[in-house]
Amino acid sequence: MSTSTATSPTLRRSISNTLKGSAGNLVEWYDVYVYSVFATYFESQFFAADEKNSSIYIWAIFAVTFLMRPIGSWFFGRFADRHGRRLSLTVSVSLMAACSILIALAPTAESIGVGAVVILVFARLLQGFATGGEYGTSATYMSETAISGHRGFLSSFHYVTLVGGHVLAQLTLMIMVLTLPEAAIASWGWRVAFVIGGAGALVVIWLRRTMDETLETATLEAVRSGASRESGSMRELLVHQWRPLLTCFLVTAGGTVAFYTYSVTGPSIVKSAFAGSDVLAGTVINLIALTILMLLQPLGGWISDRVGRKSLLVFFGIGGVLYTWVLLTQLPQQQNPIIAFTLLVVGFIILTGYTSINAVVKAELFPTHIRALGVGFGYALANSAFGGTAPLLYQAAGETDRVTWFIVYVTAVIAVSLLVYIFVLKNKSSNWLDDEAGMRSRVRGASAARAGEIADTASARA
Repeated sequence: MSTSTATSPTLRRSISNTLKGSAGNLVEWYDVYVYSVFATYFESQFFAADEKNSSIYIWAIFAVTFLMRPIGSWFFGRFADRHGRRLSLTVSVSLMAACSILIALAPTAESIGVGAVVILVFARLLQGFATGGEYGTSATYMSETAISGHRGFLSSFHYVTLVGGHVLAQLTLMIMVLTLPEAAIASWGWRVAFVIGGAGALVVIWLRRTMDETLETATLEAVRSGASRESGSMRELLVHQWRPLLTCFLVTAGGTVAFYTYSVTGPSIVKSAFAGSDVLAGTVINLIALTILMLLQPLGGWISDRVGRKSLLVFFGIGGVLYTWVLLTQLPQQQNPIIAFTLLVVGFIILTGYTSINAVVKAELFPTHIRALGVGFGYALANSAFGGTAPLLYQAAGETDRVTWFIVYVTAVIAVSLLVYIFVLKNKSSNWLDDEAGMRSRVRGASAARAGEIADTASARA
């Protein structure tokens, strides 16, 4: 049975598939970030006015959705490895959009009491489920559809659109700040923001109809006939692919905690710092800084195609270990827009060492028949444990004057990943994306050698 991907496309076709694949990623991550960007406006709609812990609760809901990501990554990863990347991506974006519309139409706590929070949590849990599927499958698809020699550059658009979703959410807020009174945004403006995400998905569903499928027809037929039982199998992942799965988890841990600390908590700090003096200034700072982060991704991917992925990850790891303290101690004190902007951008430059190439680095770890599940599940476990909890932990640390503990925690997680970047990963070595046949041969050779050693040991004992 063939488990290789379909024949490599031309550069033009590869770019076309990249754009179509990343469009859905843009919409899904807009739906993720519109929650964090508008949280301070709609929390009063879901909690009573006298609830002192509403901010903690609203970020707890943000964090708890990450518990669904491993489940979503398992479901959609298995689906993508067995039935194709394109169909999996279409289903996940449809589910994400439906939940955004549900949140937009949800009644308030004043209308139905605690039922409002129940609806919000339910919708966000389903969105976490969908996002878990989108990340692994889209990272896999965009890495597979990219042509060799340009994989870093083309797959970097995975994070261009991921960050782009955050940029669009910030832009939506800025337009509302410029055109609406704050009371209107809190009353109904946030609902419009969620509707935009739902509507955008309709365009994506239409675009994804013409995407190329990267799995070979023979592979899909083998799954349908029952000849392939390894494709998308959790047993295959945990028994035979546990080493790349562990590597994927550890590569992601430091990157995801840094990403949510720098690109979600960082802008939230800026928003709070300028809330009393100039709300628009804080919004503009965040929008421009996040746009720069978005535009840095192709540059990072292009550099990795020339110097190797490991070099960029080590740059990120060292930078993250040294800079997290600076960012989280200096940013909350700033009233100067230029200094606040500079602090964010420096953090984003460091972060690019991870974000621009993390999709292709993980995709290179796994063979085709288990790639979507491996990439998605490894990412989702680390993302749930370290990424989605970061804004909540920072919020809790800030209210108990223990921000230093949070800084130490983030720095330590990044440091662990840095050790993996240095001692486990290799620069420009053979990988499953570029040379699957060669990797299978190496695996068979290693297995035969281990079997021979075991036989020799048994003979010696006899």
